Amino acid sequence: MDFIFMLTRDDRTVTDCLDVLDTVGDLGIGHIGFKDIGADPGTLHVLHRRIKDMGATSYLEVVSITREQALDSVRAAIDLGVDRLMGGIWVDETLALLAGTGIDYLPFAGEPLGHPTTLAGDPARIADDCRRAETAGCAGVDLLAYRATDADPLALVHAARAATTGRLVVAGSITTPAQIRGLAAAGADAFTIGSAAFNGALRPDAGTLRSQLAVAVDAAAGAIA
Repeated sequence: MDFIFMLTRDDRTVTDCLDVLDTVGDLGIGHIGFKDIGADPGTLHVLHRRIKDMGATSYLEVVSITREQALDSVRAAIDLGVDRLMGGIWVDETLALLAGTGIDYLPFAGEPLGHPTTLAGDPARIADDCRRAETAGCAGVDLLAYRATDADPLALVHAARAATTGRLVVAGSITTPAQIRGLAAAGADAFTIGSAAFNGALRPDAGTLRSQLAVAVDAAAGAIA
C-alpha cells in the first residue's frame, strides 16, 4: 500500500512546504501531495518541480466546496502538471477539463462537507459513487473514510473496494498504524497523512517530523505489526 505524504495541515498547504520537503527528501517517500490553498501559486510551482525532481508521484487534492472554486483548483492542477488530481465532486466537468492532459482523476466518493472536510454517506452511497466514477472514466476515488459521519470507516472502505477496480485512496484523519493496517486489510491502495504528522499524532513521544513520517512509511510497508 502506498503512503501519500500531504504537505498540508487542516486542509491547507503549509506555508513552509519547501523547507519541509528539504528536511524529508531523503526518506524515500514516493508519493507527495498538496492543496492549492495555503501557499501562493509561485511557491506551488517550485514545490511541484522539486517533487518531480525527487522522482515522486505528485498529487493535488481539491477541497473547495463550491463548483467554481473546485474547477479553479482543477485548472491549477493542469497548470502545475500534477500526476494525479484527487477530490471534488464535479466529475463530468473535471474530466472535460482534464481531457488530453494525462492527469489521473480520483473524485470524492460520498458527500464532502465543510472545512476541515467531513464525509456524509453510508456504504451504499459510497458504492454507488465508486461505480459512477469508474463508468465516467476516473482512475479511482478519494475516500475520507475516517472523517465519516454516517458509518464505520472500514465499512466504507470495504464497500468502495467491492464497487470499483480503480485506485482506492483513503484520506484524512489517519493517525495510527492500526488504522493503516485496517485499511490495507480492507483493500485500500493508498492512504494520505498530513495534519497527523505535523501535529505529532503518529508518534507522540517523538519530536521531529521525520520520526512521524517514518511511522507511516514503515506501516505502509507492513513493517509495523
